[in-house]
Formats: sequence, structure tokens, C-alpha cells
Amino acid sequence: MPNQQKLYDCAIVGGGLAGLCLAIQLAKLNHSVVLFEKNEYPFHKVCGEYISNESYNFLENLGLPLSQLNLPNIHQLGISSTKGFMLEANLKLGAFGISRYTLDYKLSLIAKQNGINIIENCKVNGIKIINDVNEINTTNGVYTSKIVCGSYGRHAPLFIDKNSKLAQLPNYIGVKYHIKTTFNANRIELHNFKNGYCGISKINNDTYCLCYLTTSKNLKDNGNDIKKMEETILFQNPYLKKYFTESEFLFDKPLTVSKITFNKKQTYSNGIFLLGDAAGAIVPLCGNGMSMGMRASKLLANLLHNYYNSSISKNELINSYATVWNQKFSSRIKRGYYIQQLLGKNNLTHFILKCLNKTPKLLQKIIAQTHGQAF
Repeated sequence: MPNQQKLYDCAIVGGGLAGLCLAIQLAKLNHSVVLFEKNEYPFHKVCGEYISNESYNFLENLGLPLSQLNLPNIHQLGISSTKGFMLEANLKLGAFGISRYTLDYKLSLIAKQNGINIIENCKVNGIKIINDVNEINTTNGVYTSKIVCGSYGRHAPLFIDKNSKLAQLPNYIGVKYHIKTTFNANRIELHNFKNGYCGISKINNDTYCLCYLTTSKNLKDNGNDIKKMEETILFQNPYLKKYFTESEFLFDKPLTVSKITFNKKQTYSNGIFLLGDAAGAIVPLCGNGMSMGMRASKLLANLLHNYYNSSISKNELINSYATVWNQKFSSRIKRGYYIQQLLGKNNLTHFILKCLNKTPKLLQKIIAQTHGQAF
């Protein structure tokens, strides 16, 4: 079985955005990395595909030439209510749009160029620690590493997720399309509907991402028929009805993800360091989950480098990562959660948007609090 005898410095379970960024940073610091991804690059993911400019320089420093990709520069925001009112605002920090299909694939190529062993179409079945070494059992063989990190997204692998209580929590579904439509390239819009909201913004290849979050109850109440739910509930917002009925949809069927919860998890669990959604599913309205996942990868990479160089102990590594993670993200996630509770409420949301329209300074303060500083 390949690479059975090699002891890696770090093994990463899940090749999403945070995992790939962590791997590249560690490789650039001369640490050996193996990364396990259950899919094969490139592939689509349910994601808003709007990335705050706080991450722009970070990605370019990893080796991704964003400035050469002709990506949309997003600096205007519109938020609508089901009654057709549109709140307008400027995004001072701004953002850019790029599909995860493109972004993750390009990062995977950079990772391979930096000597990272990426094992695609590979599932991790179990991890056990023997004499302070992690033994990782996968569908591609057994690997060993000093440290294991989890970047597997919202849903933990079966060998980790043994908490059946999650099924009893209120949960959400995410639905994504790529479309061709008439829409300003420098703009993102959020459109409210009953128990949910939908975002639309331009990405690469003259394409737009249309992605929404709603409760699983909405889907259940419509016979688990996505199209029926859209026509019954989303179409109550006139903007959404226009985009759904006048756009060209590029997927044969929507991309979906279910059982999304926003409960806080941990930064270290079962011997695994967690980052991205694995450390706590990030509410979309806390700013930008992708930027937060990338920032977490930078925090963890620096601490791991200190650990490998014997500057800090394993316990110090665990505690320091938990501390800096909470300092950077805890309040931001809480703010996003509270903001989310005010959306998707029809009359209440309409009232709040009208009030914010009369208090532009407050609106800008809220927007600023949901976006981080450049790193």
C-alpha cells in the first residue's frame, strides 16, 4: 500500500478550501503533508462563492494569481424583502467572485506543485494513536502522521460523528445553481423569503452563482420537491421570481446539502485539529465563511510550525489554537447568527430593512462587523 512507511508531519482529512490552504502553507514551511479527499478535483460545492477581499492577498501569497483571472470586483450590496423593498449599501472592503470548482482545483494544483501528497477518491475510515503516532486507515491504505487536521466541512466522517442528537436539532438545507442572467457584475444581492434567503453574485466565466439557505421544514412542507418549494415560497419575493423565471440554468439539477446546523463545535476533538466548518458551521451572514476558514488555516499553520520546531508543546498547541480561534471568530459568528434570526421573517424583515435604510451609519457599522481585516 502506497506511503505506508512514511511518517508525515501532518495528515489533513478533507480537501476543501481550509484544508488545501493549510496544506500549502505547511509545505512552504518545509513540512510533509498528506491530504485525503473523498472526491476528485475539480468538483462543485454548495457555496455562495463570494469571497471577502480580506483574503485576496493571502490567496495570492499562496501562489494563486487572482489578479490574472479577470474576476468580478463586488462592492455593492442589495437586500430585498418579500414585499419588494430593496435596501442599498456600499461594501467598503469589497469582495470577488470565483466558483469553488475553479478555486479548489487551482489550489489543489498549487498543493501538488509544493510536494503535497493529495489522495483523491479516498475516504478515511478510522484513526488511532499508537505511541504518539496517528495511524490513519483509508480506502487507499494505511498512513501515519504526527498530527491530524480535519477540514471535512459541516458533516463529520462516520468514524467521528457518533452524536445522534444532531438529527434532532433544527436544521437547514442549502441549494445552489449556476446561471446566466442580466445582473451587475459589481453587485451582490440577498433576497429574503419565508424562513430563508437567497444570494446572487457574479463569479468567473461570465456565470452567476444563485445559492439559498432555508429550513428543511420548508422543503418537507412541499413534499420534498425543490421546484415546488421554490415556486410556492421563493417566488413570493418578486426579485427571486424574476431571476428564477428569466435566467438560463446551467446545471441539470441543483446542488444540495442537507442537515446544516450552526451549533458551535470544537477546535480540537478526538485527537484532531479542526478548521473551517468542521470547527463550527459558519452562519453565512457572519461575513464570509470561506475567508474565515482560510484565516483559521493561517493561524493553525503558524502554531503547527512552532510545534514541529519544538517551540511549543502539544498541550500549548491545543490551547493556543483554541484561544486564537475564539479571539478571531467567536464574536463574529455570534453576530452573524443574530443577524440571521432577523431575516426570512417577511414582515419583520421588511420593517428592519426599512429602518436600516433610514440609518445608513448603523447599516455600515453592521456590515463592517461582519467582515474581518485583511490578513
